[in-house]
This record gives sequence, structure tokens and C-alpha cells, in this order.
Amino acid sequence: MGKSKKIFLGLSIVFFLIMIAIGIDISRKTTFPGSKGYLKESIIGSESDSTKQNSKKDTLDSE
Repeated sequence: MGKSKKIFLGLSIVFFLIMIAIGIDISRKTTFPGSKGYLKESIIGSESDSTKQNSKKDTLDSE
């Protein structure tokens, strides 16, 4: 095996080890979205609150 092939093989192994380390690091810091509980805001819905406020403003303006 030539010197250039050995250098390429060594660099490719180092590259893949770095990529695996980055993948493991990222996976430890994140969680699966399905494992999180629902927030109260997402269950109730933030749009319904804003539409209630807008309808109250509209009724006050029409009076």
C-alpha cells in the first residue's frame, strides 16, 4: 500500500470518528418529540385566546 493511500485511510478513519462523536453529542442533548408532555398552551391553543380578545374589542368598538 502506498504512502498516499495510508494517509487517505488514516484521515478518513479520523473523519468518521469525529462524525460519530458529533452524532453522539447531539443525540444526548436532544429528546424525542413524542416523549415530551404537552404544554397547557398547546392543548388550549393560543389562537383561541387571541380571537376571544379580538371579539371583545370588536364588540366594544361597535357599541
